[in-house]
Amino acid sequence: MPAPGRSSGAATLAGMRFDSSLVVRSPAELIAALPYVMGYHPHDSIALLGLRGPDLTFAACLDLPPPGRDEVGAAEIGARDIVDVIRRQSPEMMVIVGFGPAQRVTPVVLALVEALRATGVRVHDVMRVCDGRWWSYLCEDPVCCPPDGRPCLPLDSVIAAEATYRGQVALPSRAALAAQLAAVDGPARVSMAAATERARLRFRELVKGLAGKALAKRIRMTGRPVVREAEKRFRFGGVLSDDEVAWLGVLLTDRAVEDYALDRTDGTEWRIQLWTDVLRRVEPVHVPTPACLLGFTAWRLGRGALARVAVDRALAAEPGHDLAAMLHQILGFGVPPGMIRRGLRK
Repeated sequence: MPAPGRSSGAATLAGMRFDSSLVVRSPAELIAALPYVMGYHPHDSIALLGLRGPDLTFAACLDLPPPGRDEVGAAEIGARDIVDVIRRQSPEMMVIVGFGPAQRVTPVVLALVEALRATGVRVHDVMRVCDGRWWSYLCEDPVCCPPDGRPCLPLDSVIAAEATYRGQVALPSRAALAAQLAAVDGPARVSMAAATERARLRFRELVKGLAGKALAKRIRMTGRPVVREAEKRFRFGGVLSDDEVAWLGVLLTDRAVEDYALDRTDGTEWRIQLWTDVLRRVEPVHVPTPACLLGFTAWRLGRGALARVAVDRALAAEPGHDLAAMLHQILGFGVPPGMIRRGLRK
């Protein structure tokens, strides 16, 4: 199948900034940096990178169609939906990197290139990575891009070391990313179950004899300082006790308290730590709200893979959860964080 264009692979991507400090200057460096952008090492998937000038503005990773399917047909159908999402991000140009064997990657990336160019989106580079080597679809110079590909940088390359130094992590797979949000087990789970029962008894005493507006006000006025205290604790490097996590989890089931926490959420790293910790420790019935708060924070930070895993956890716990469904739509439609300046329900 002919290449969709022509460029010099060695010269492409010079000076691309992944954030304020990490700079890649070659395709090999881009491939080495990608796992740190995604949060995990992609396998059998397509990475999509949107840029404005030298800056990376969004990144997404899509699974390849299962082996044995009509790869060309599936690619053409999927490309149309993906391009609609990409256009909402308003990139100046795109870089596409496929991970896997040529027979599975090539139909997908070429369908994406054709669909993007048909809508006026510039495709800056298209590459494939497999078995420690990479190829450019846009370079036909055998000196620059030989037929047998070029070697990827080692796992301990300078770009990987710099990303790690900046606090970015690349897990082995998406499953490993999901495992980081899994519920605690063993003695920690037993302790949290006991703490949650104490929190439920405390809640019953809190609302005893109240109804209507008085009930709503009591919960709201109790929940707000609990949210602020949890934020303060993590902002300054602290942690929450089991009883504090359980009490927060119970209060967050109230819509007003959930909205209060949501409205305060911004793209700060300590919030990722806060809501990950709460999500892992609360009992299953209290999972949806901290999972959504984690997903919203991750989305604000541009960490789409983490946001998706968090929202998936919320929906698995409660398929009809209102906030989780809203975030699921935002992620699915590729709405950029800049479009929402404040809480989702404002």
